[in-house]
Amino acid sequence: MSTLSRRELLIALARAGLLSGAGALSAPSLLASVYQSQAAQDPIALARPRYRVSSEDDGLLDELARCAVRFFWEQASPVTGLVKDRARADGSDTRDLASVAATGFGLSALAIADQRNYIDGDEVVARVKITLRSLAAKIPIVHGFYYHFMNMNTGLRALKCEVSSIDTALLLCGVLTCRGHFVDDEIQSLAKQICDRVDWRWMLNGDFTLSHGWNPEGGFLKSRWDTYCELMMMYLLGLGSKTHALPAESWDAWYRPKFEFEQLHYIGAFAPIFVHQYSHAWFDFHGKEDSYTDYFANSVIATEAHRLFCLSLKDQYTYITESLWGISASDSAKGYRVWGGPPRMGPIDGTIVPCAVAGSLPFLPEHTMRVLWTMRQVYDVKGWRRYGFVDAFNPGTNWYDDDVIAINTGISLLMAENLRTGFVWNSFMKNEEVQKGMDRAGFVPSIPFPSNQPLPQQISNKSTG
Repeated sequence: MSTLSRRELLIALARAGLLSGAGALSAPSLLASVYQSQAAQDPIALARPRYRVSSEDDGLLDELARCAVRFFWEQASPVTGLVKDRARADGSDTRDLASVAATGFGLSALAIADQRNYIDGDEVVARVKITLRSLAAKIPIVHGFYYHFMNMNTGLRALKCEVSSIDTALLLCGVLTCRGHFVDDEIQSLAKQICDRVDWRWMLNGDFTLSHGWNPEGGFLKSRWDTYCELMMMYLLGLGSKTHALPAESWDAWYRPKFEFEQLHYIGAFAPIFVHQYSHAWFDFHGKEDSYTDYFANSVIATEAHRLFCLSLKDQYTYITESLWGISASDSAKGYRVWGGPPRMGPIDGTIVPCAVAGSLPFLPEHTMRVLWTMRQVYDVKGWRRYGFVDAFNPGTNWYDDDVIAINTGISLLMAENLRTGFVWNSFMKNEEVQKGMDRAGFVPSIPFPSNQPLPQQISNKSTG
């Protein structure tokens, strides 16, 4: 299996998701569409108070978090701080391929480890400094952007990969999380240096939308981030840059296609559920909206649509129930797959992907916790290893992955912490660049629904029957 398959598949995915026509160019307000679609039904709650995690649920999430932090601690180079793209689930990995996105999740994991005292504080600070020093002075960059894959011990480019805009953005989110959490002069200075030299305008390559990347063999990649997906973090970081800020027009330049499933209306993409998770891991969109929508509410609805889509597969896969569902880009018995829905995409074969659910924890807390309990209690023998849940498993064929993938473990960790305390959101949102980016994008407080409306986990009465 080629390690580049994920990025190649995602690039193809983005191309497939390009929509044309007036409807795709300017998506109407989500609030307006919900009012229209729900006129004859019970209204959906688009704003809610923070969810209160029970002591039992907190115990499970704490176990998940400790195991995930263990991955990011053990599978990072003590020399550079770079984190492996993937590793054996039992900890016996000998590969040395790191990714810049994994390292961004890893930096956020270090902040969580320090906050929760999972690892000695002095050791955590030392690892953060090692990582930031490497990123600032040792690892090759192009206009401030990093290569997608690197050797974890040298930082040198691997697999002839691209300089990646999205993966650099994921790294920067981790860098800024550390800057927001650690009160340390060197960490503050290194984080500023790393962020300030990213030339966002260069990555526009003469347009208002960002390129997927650049490589020394062929220059800029043809694909652009011009349709809704995990891209919001890139544009908001670029808008908030103190040195190479994107023009304000860039926020309006990407399409926001409207999707419908089971009478649920939302902005979406022909992509797995993770596109509704990644930017939300750091940017706190709760209670905010721009001129297009409330993106937190949008992810609540998109997650519910995904849940209902999964439940629609129960006739094919009888083990899929209210207590077991979730599909996202992941490993499978036949290699890495980009799959999900709605609409249905990829060769779905009944494989269950834990991060699809764990990465959605803040959106549908009760539904997702129910599934995590099932995974932990019913599939624990082969489905739970040293770093928590394996990347994917198939109850119908008794296949269980031997690996964990860093970004999937990472989104599970960050969203679990955000549900429990909002720590990642709170640390990240302290940064001036983050606040500036959201201001320039036009975010204002969203209009809450009346307090007597149902909570998001009650968004639908549909069940497995």
